[in-house]
Amino acid sequence: MVVWVFAGGGEAEVRGLIPFLEQNFSNCKFERKTPVRQKPGPKPGKGNSYGRTSQSLIEQIIKELPIALRYEPNKCNLILVFDDLDCRTPELQENKILDAISTIPECADINKLVVFAAPELETWIIADWNNSIARHPDFRGRHEQMRYWLSQEKNIPFNEPESFSEYDEDKDCCREKLSQALVDSSVLAEFDSLSTRYSKGLHTPALLQDIRPDEVQRRCPLFRKLYNYLNNFFCSPSNYG
Repeated sequence: MVVWVFAGGGEAEVRGLIPFLEQNFSNCKFERKTPVRQKPGPKPGKGNSYGRTSQSLIEQIIKELPIALRYEPNKCNLILVFDDLDCRTPELQENKILDAISTIPECADINKLVVFAAPELETWIIADWNNSIARHPDFRGRHEQMRYWLSQEKNIPFNEPESFSEYDEDKDCCREKLSQALVDSSVLAEFDSLSTRYSKGLHTPALLQDIRPDEVQRRCPLFRKLYNYLNNFFCSPSNYG
């Protein structure tokens, strides 16, 4: 089964999302249509490629999907749209995307799935901390201090990390960034000055390969939608043990 993936975001999504999907749903062939690997834009929604999210991502899908349908007709079984939710309302965002795609008649008979990382992709890593941060050599010796700081100073609920932060209407995103909190936790004053700083572009893609989807889906209802849909759509997860 061929799945076309239209994802928002930047380097973490480019380097991490498709390998994660391929590793855990091995009966599917995932083809990334966005982000387009070109020079990154300076800010979300800017430039020609990276950083697309929300309405900017929708506009990119409307541009790229007809091109894919024209050059690869009858080669897609599922259109998967993935984006960071950034504390927006999931039902509203999903309807916006599906309404936009519905204007492309050539894909009317293709299955469609819209899913979100809430609030960001790093939520999946937080949700399976023991198999990700706790085991990574850059953080193994200090992961307990990092976790304590994140829970106490940033009020990150490790059992339901998708609920972190609140929507900021002026910025059209979360009031606080989960990824930045993770970065800050890796450079606490009590750590050695040579301690490795968490990198969204490097660590996030690597750690996505270490998490166990069965663990993440227990703590992340929006991730569970992706997990269950692909399982039920004849995509068999790879062995976890």
